Amino acid sequence: MEGAWVHRILWLIVAVAFVVGMVVPADDPEPAGECPPRDTRVVAPYAVTGYWVIPRADRCVTQRMVEAIHAIGGDTLITFGPRFNAGQDPDFPDCLADGRPCAEVPGQRVRQVYTYLTGEEFGPGLLRCPGIDRRIDSGGRTFYRLTLAESCTAAEHDLVLVATDGDGLGHLMREASAYGMTVFPGLPAASQRADKPWEPDPAHLAALNTFTARVLADYRARFAGLPAFGGVYQSFELAMRARAERDPIISLYTAQHAVVAAALPGKKIVVSPYIDARRGRGFPPSQVAEGLADLAGTRAGLPMAVAVQDGRGTGKVPVHGPGEGAAKVVPRLVPVVGEVSNAQAYYGPTSAYVAAAARRMPDGVELWVNVEGFEPTPAEGECGRADPLPPRGRTTKARLDQQVMASGPHPVKIISYGWDPFFTCQARHDTPSLADDIAAGWQQPIIVHASQQTRDGRPGVLVEGYHLQGGSLRFEPGGAVVPQEWHSRGRLDSAWVPYAWPWTSVTATNAAGHTSTSGYASR
Repeated sequence: MEGAWVHRILWLIVAVAFVVGMVVPADDPEPAGECPPRDTRVVAPYAVTGYWVIPRADRCVTQRMVEAIHAIGGDTLITFGPRFNAGQDPDFPDCLADGRPCAEVPGQRVRQVYTYLTGEEFGPGLLRCPGIDRRIDSGGRTFYRLTLAESCTAAEHDLVLVATDGDGLGHLMREASAYGMTVFPGLPAASQRADKPWEPDPAHLAALNTFTARVLADYRARFAGLPAFGGVYQSFELAMRARAERDPIISLYTAQHAVVAAALPGKKIVVSPYIDARRGRGFPPSQVAEGLADLAGTRAGLPMAVAVQDGRGTGKVPVHGPGEGAAKVVPRLVPVVGEVSNAQAYYGPTSAYVAAAARRMPDGVELWVNVEGFEPTPAEGECGRADPLPPRGRTTKARLDQQVMASGPHPVKIISYGWDPFFTCQARHDTPSLADDIAAGWQQPIIVHASQQTRDGRPGVLVEGYHLQGGSLRFEPGGAVVPQEWHSRGRLDSAWVPYAWPWTSVTATNAAGHTSTSGYASR
């Protein structure tokens, strides 16, 4: 996924959001004040129920964003953890205490300085050493200087300089609580090696864990009474594949998750590993189970959700159906792998990787899928992200539907990276955003799985998906069948119908008259 660019600009982002439906008052844990009354209705429940978001310093902007996500069925919000940078970050704003740079402490030797650019304000419990730990309000920003030494009287200190433009995370927690949603704030992200930026720098892991414990203790104190606080998100990425025996990222996870378990017993850890199916650069689905087991081994007894990145947004994994290996890759993937067939470019589609994970789920772990809500490169005239690099394009609801279909019936939850800018941007003021398209087309049925099942000696097909209830199923060849009975399993609808063909395409038309894309039945 693409968290690195977010870590450095959290407090520079301006919100863009859309609002669905009429506004009605709602009970809430904090008065809305000058903000409009909250509308807590869900008017367009889509299959994706969670999104990565950026905390906002403006509470009313936060309310509009949370309301818009909630209106289309969102119940989960995830934030990136800022980078715990070793050394004086060149983008870090100037911080002065009593006219001195904050990195200087009179009478104390400073050994190492870390910087942390965030979108939250901490409570007074974070300040433990009088004269060293300080909060400084200057120029519309808030700064914190914190020592990581075990003793306030130690001869030398490692310092963390924190800068924020407001309490975006606090706003997010309170608004999410008012809407009945859950928030997973990102853990502080480890410093990266200069020569291998995809790996954490082991020289700074002890300092990271000390700072993580301070931050989580503050969360425990500030958010204990807010129902939205569900756990934390592990911000440092890794691939869900077979790994070396002493893998540095697994070592980071193990140590930092132990800190989480000590500070927040019972809370959930969300991780989002990526998969890469590109031949020559990626790995086959056969490596997924081992990678998943390694991840589960880091959870320190806490519940864990593994939200597999589906890879379609970056072009690392296709979402084609069975029997389409010989077909050419879709045009939006050509810039990534060239004009070749799916089988020439990739080891397999998303569905193969998700199914491989589902077959070997470790105890204490839930399988989620993170559908990437963007295109690998932008197309002429569409909005998306141009800077910072790499540029990404806006995708369509139809393609998101395909990604949901590729996830199959396996995930407990489907989430997406990321709300801004990909779901909210508009090519022009009068063109709809992706979120607008979801709100308009949420009733479109999506078949996620169809398989042959024999019941009472009769051959038939079990069809599962979203928004299928009350309609008919068309089999080719074979014609239409109206199921005698529909069932709901969580968010999925299902029906069994008698049908004897070994392979077939399936099209669903629901009670609202909307027709799905095709699914596939197999033995």
